[in-house]
Amino acid sequence: MPVHVYASHANVSSARCLPAEACPLAVLPPVPACACPRLTEIFPPDFVFEMVPSPTSASPDDSCCIVGDLAFKKTYPALFGLYRNNFLPPSFQVVGYARSHLELEEFKRRITSRIKFHNEKEKELLPLFLDRCTYVSGQYDQAESYQKLAAFVQSVEGAVKGERHRIFYMALPPSVFAQASKGLKDHVYTTTGSNRIIVEKPFGKDTASSHELGRLIAANWHEDEIYRIDHYLGKEMVKNLMVLRFANVFFGAVWNRFYIHNVQITFKEPIGTEGRGGYFDEFGIIRDIMQNHLLQILTIVAMEKPVTLDAEDVRNEKVKVLRAISPLKLEDTLLGQYTASADGKEPGYLDDPTVPKGSVTPTFAAAVFHINSERWDGVPFILKCGKALNEQKTEVRIQFQDVAGNIYKDLTRNELVIRVQPQEAVYMKFMNKQPGLSNSATISELDLSYHKRYSDVKIPDAYESLILDALKGDKSNFVRDDELDAAWKIFTPLLHRIEGEKIKPEPYTFGTRGPASLNDFVEKHGYERNQGYTWTPARI
Repeated sequence: MPVHVYASHANVSSARCLPAEACPLAVLPPVPACACPRLTEIFPPDFVFEMVPSPTSASPDDSCCIVGDLAFKKTYPALFGLYRNNFLPPSFQVVGYARSHLELEEFKRRITSRIKFHNEKEKELLPLFLDRCTYVSGQYDQAESYQKLAAFVQSVEGAVKGERHRIFYMALPPSVFAQASKGLKDHVYTTTGSNRIIVEKPFGKDTASSHELGRLIAANWHEDEIYRIDHYLGKEMVKNLMVLRFANVFFGAVWNRFYIHNVQITFKEPIGTEGRGGYFDEFGIIRDIMQNHLLQILTIVAMEKPVTLDAEDVRNEKVKVLRAISPLKLEDTLLGQYTASADGKEPGYLDDPTVPKGSVTPTFAAAVFHINSERWDGVPFILKCGKALNEQKTEVRIQFQDVAGNIYKDLTRNELVIRVQPQEAVYMKFMNKQPGLSNSATISELDLSYHKRYSDVKIPDAYESLILDALKGDKSNFVRDDELDAAWKIFTPLLHRIEGEKIKPEPYTFGTRGPASLNDFVEKHGYERNQGYTWTPARI
């Protein structure tokens, strides 16, 4: 696993590093947007910038260093996205750190291969961005490597009149977690500024292992320095959930058990493990998707309005939701595992040579959650996730109650759908008069498709958004320790039973909607499916 380091002495608050494929350490400084001369060329002199408090100093005399992983795949494209939109200071530097021995030109070539351009002007910016990128190799378990890294970071930072602020990113296997966190603390931790460590999942495999990882990092880092990242919290439509809920009076009025019949949160992926089955088999779909991404969305859908938008107020409400959910039971779940496609072109899960023979690890899971609260008593929250399905889709589907005293035939329940990806949208399914001479009711929709309504706006990648959040010191989109603990308590008994009793999942064909019993499962828990309606994204 590689590491990246971004360094700079600008005065704009925007930086942080995320997981990468070939590099885990990075360094970069924060700077107020209005201080960047390039912005003044784009915005008029009277344009008002919204200033957000920075976790680091806004002084041009200070520097900031960020350390992270997943750079080639996610971090560098995200940083380049911020750079091309003028959210990074002109003097920033990026230093990659990993065990791999890479020549600088090869390092830059790998960065370039992951960056997508939207126009020729962006291509012209890439050489300027790459000029700020350098690389150094080292080990995760040797003090000498961290001493070398510390010296290199200091050389990149140069002479700093003010403070040295550093952000560390760890997307590392648990086997080196303790060594890396200690090495960074002992040798690269700054004593003349702020420090922050960003931790990528997996956050353990159950309650006990999560506690152990937490103990290891807490031995060197304070909770207020720890940022546990779930990239789904950086997605545009997930961030939009709180605005939809708490900034619209009509949603607030019906957001409860009296009007909502059930809630579905769905993650669908059309690809299988594609040679990564060995890694996936160790965790399974419940740990990989449901316990973190989907559960995080559930907490935002179900939480009470926070007192303020302060990170701790927001996370307090999310924890209350998790604590109100009873541990899952096997009878509350449906497990599946994909087989080869009908045409034989796509292999089944057990056909993957990296998957242990006879594995019963689920590649599909559906589960129903019940929240013991006045707002949600009796409302089932159905979470579904799977690989090798018929499409790629992540959405929240809120189905409302039946119309009381109905006087029309063939009514369909109203639904509010928040499409997280792809084709971000918010649409409401409702009944409307059939146009013409008929008085019958027909299903239609109010559709806010982002690619149509906001055609001139580029929606940032989740990592790009979270990098900015971390640089601003906004922890509301990061997972707190008690939040993590409450989440694992919901899943641990179920996971131990599935693995202890080797519960066999129901087979389903690659490219289908999932196990054949899925419809019966969701209908048993109250969802009413309309077979004759399919939402089609609005066209420009």
